[in-house]
Amino acid sequence: MAAIDHFWAVIPAGGAGTRLWPLSRSSVPKFLHDLTGGGRTLLQDTRDRLAPLAEDRFVVVTGRPHREAVLGQLPEVAPDLVLAEPAPRDSMAAIGLAAALLERRDPDDAVMGSFPADHVIPDPHGFGEAVRTAVEVARDDWLVTIGIEPTFPSSAFGYVHLGEPVDGHPAARHVQEFVEKPSVAVATDYVATGRYRWNAGMFVVRPTVLLDLLARWHPAFAADLRAIAAAPERLDELWAGLPKIALDHAIAEPAAAAGRVASVPSAFHWEDVGDFDALATLLTGAGSVTVLGDDDLVRPVDASGLVVPAAGRVIAVVGLDDVVVVDTPDALLVTTRARAQDVKQVVEGLKQSGRADLT
Repeated sequence: MAAIDHFWAVIPAGGAGTRLWPLSRSSVPKFLHDLTGGGRTLLQDTRDRLAPLAEDRFVVVTGRPHREAVLGQLPEVAPDLVLAEPAPRDSMAAIGLAAALLERRDPDDAVMGSFPADHVIPDPHGFGEAVRTAVEVARDDWLVTIGIEPTFPSSAFGYVHLGEPVDGHPAARHVQEFVEKPSVAVATDYVATGRYRWNAGMFVVRPTVLLDLLARWHPAFAADLRAIAAAPERLDELWAGLPKIALDHAIAEPAAAAGRVASVPSAFHWEDVGDFDALATLLTGAGSVTVLGDDDLVRPVDASGLVVPAAGRVIAVVGLDDVVVVDTPDALLVTTRARAQDVKQVVEGLKQSGRADLT
């Protein structure tokens, strides 16, 4: 698979993965973990998946506390292209900062693709073909999202509403709107129409197009990002004043309403690994206990679910179905797969009670 000329892979590596607590913490978030048992972390898998397309053209944007860990896991990425945010400002600031850097580094020909660091995609060929198509569309000044074909009516993901094919790019469709996470009933209707795709947060665009779209709705935001790229020593000064907003809300939604967004509908297997239920689905089917870690430490009897013996202790699970047990040296989680989305409430409660050391 040949690399794509002037294609830059941008990896936003942020977030604490609160639904995967206590395995994922703010100090060691989920993208720094091997959650598939394959010997590579989610961040490393993301880089491996993109390397055939981008060669050595990578920009990683992460928080300052995680920069050294990212450098350690990705020795192939040039240190000056691992950008450290002074504080979290959501995806628009992170991706916009990478765009501002690339606008100066490769102003005429660069196309960037932003791909979150914590996704699992076991079909690198299908993913690569979708990215190639998206790059060709993006060269014609579209903001392009890769839409994932839904495999079930999920209420955990946002959706992209597809319109008609894009002139000159029959594999791409106009995006009519982005839809926030719906109820299961609404999602069922979406899936039945065949005109909706999951919004996986994967965007392909020319850096200047991204920043010009941002300037249309948030002119000061775009100006500050360009100022940081021109004078990196101003990062701390300007970063504190940037809005905390996701790319979807800052530009994708208004740009779709303005007819500037296209989508490449794709059918490759994609997992968000947003909670322990998703992780259990990824690792095995129902009906048995799956172990992420040392199998010898888990003793199931008539049980099913997921067990993570990260503290080194023996864990016995007897007579429980679809259970989730995560044992770490300083915290133990016991829940069910059905309630996996609620784990984030534990993290919120710990913060409110002054136990941020556990989050």
